[in-house]
Amino acid sequence: MRVGVVTFPGTLDDVDAQRAVKYADGEAVPLWHGDHDLKGVDAVIVPGGFSYGDYLRCGAIARFAPVMQEVIEAANKGMPVLGICNGFQILAEAHLLPGALTRNHKLHFVCRDQWLKVENTNTAWTTRYDLGAEILVPLKSGEGGYQADEDTLKELEDEQRVVFRYVGENPNGSRNNIAGITNARGNVVGLMPHPEHAIDALTGPTDDGLGMFLSLLDTVVNA
Repeated sequence: MRVGVVTFPGTLDDVDAQRAVKYADGEAVPLWHGDHDLKGVDAVIVPGGFSYGDYLRCGAIARFAPVMQEVIEAANKGMPVLGICNGFQILAEAHLLPGALTRNHKLHFVCRDQWLKVENTNTAWTTRYDLGAEILVPLKSGEGGYQADEDTLKELEDEQRVVFRYVGENPNGSRNNIAGITNARGNVVGLMPHPEHAIDALTGPTDDGLGMFLSLLDTVVNA
């Protein structure tokens, strides 16, 4: 399993994402924002950080990077793509996922371990989880409030495309407590919390996040 991990100017969590891929017995392939080639990878992770300094709007510039044109094309053909935090914002800006991520409702950066409920186990990234399971992973963001119009929210709920939901107090004002969603095909997933920081109980709050990367392994092997 070869998984591309994109680095933009301002990306922070690319090395952590690469480490998570290796924990799942995959090969992490670095992809630079200026690349026009995905180097034959089986999947792509768009990691967290502050791409291009979050200028204009989080993810608004990164969405037009050369590598993202390749990612968009590959995702539309079915390649598994995961966007974490800033990566989720970028996927929304690229219209690979609906809605938008806005400033946290209390206008403060949130950094804490966050419980999530698994709402969909049929995506390329969640097959290793039990439906309804609660997992604990870090959350760290200032613009993590998921917003969408009523029709989009109804579509996401009706089609069971909410992948993760916040448990307990809503940390950022996300509609319907949404922490992560998928596209209709189930190959593209975006979430604000950081599963790559929860792959080893020695360095994270749990190893609950590892299931996402092991799920990808299953998806690639069984493709």
